[in-house]
Amino acid sequence: MTDFPQLLRLESADDPRVADYARLTDVGLRRKLEPERGMYIAESSKVLRRALAAGHRPRSFFMAEKWLEDLADVLAAHPDVPLYVGPDAVLEQITGFHLHRGALAAMQRPAPVELEQLLATSSRVAILEDIVDHTNVGAIFRSAAALDVDAVLVTPRCADPLYRRAIRVSMGTVFQVPWARLEHWTADLQRVKDAGFTTAALALSEDSLTLQELSARRDGKLALILGTEGDGLSAATVHHADLTVRIPMSHGVDSLNVAAASAVAFWETRPGR
Repeated sequence: MTDFPQLLRLESADDPRVADYARLTDVGLRRKLEPERGMYIAESSKVLRRALAAGHRPRSFFMAEKWLEDLADVLAAHPDVPLYVGPDAVLEQITGFHLHRGALAAMQRPAPVELEQLLATSSRVAILEDIVDHTNVGAIFRSAAALDVDAVLVTPRCADPLYRRAIRVSMGTVFQVPWARLEHWTADLQRVKDAGFTTAALALSEDSLTLQELSARRDGKLALILGTEGDGLSAATVHHADLTVRIPMSHGVDSLNVAAASAVAFWETRPGR
């Protein structure tokens, strides 16, 4: 087996050196703790490699011994980063779940992107209003990466795109699509408009355009606004948006899951279609 000089063996779940990995299944705790520490957790070898490829810096690695050889090249490239290894039972006690997807890494969060800078380099933007389900957020980022959305904006109460479940569902594409968290919603919607974007809220109203009618406009800069699960977009957001847009439905279905709706909308409004 390859020698790893940075390897530190864990004997107890109470080891203070691995506090970054403690109680990963406690969503409320992690939502507060990880941003405060300026970190996030990358779960699985594939996601970890994508995070590193995006230029993110590791704080430490955490895994069972069986995963060492699979990540030997990564570990060799980061000889000064602590590598915590322990038996499955100890690792599970620390995290709260069985590590069947491979390695974990505590990663430094990248510096936030300024909204104006992000808007200046984008022509298609998705805005996520208060979407609290991390699975939906991750799926939306994956669709955004696949369907030429340049950036994603998330409102103050939206789920963290760098929470491990969102990262995992996105297959690491949250590292590819630039994003920013808005601070003053809905006031920041005006900043999007001032940058030249047509703002289109996906919502049912009497004057809603169909998605095909929106794409036929060929707006040079377009921001699609997607609402929270269940309640949809707030009345204030719908009021301040330039347009409301609906996806025509059949068989009495009134709406799609927000992640599915995002993929349909991104496909129909992709540049150059």
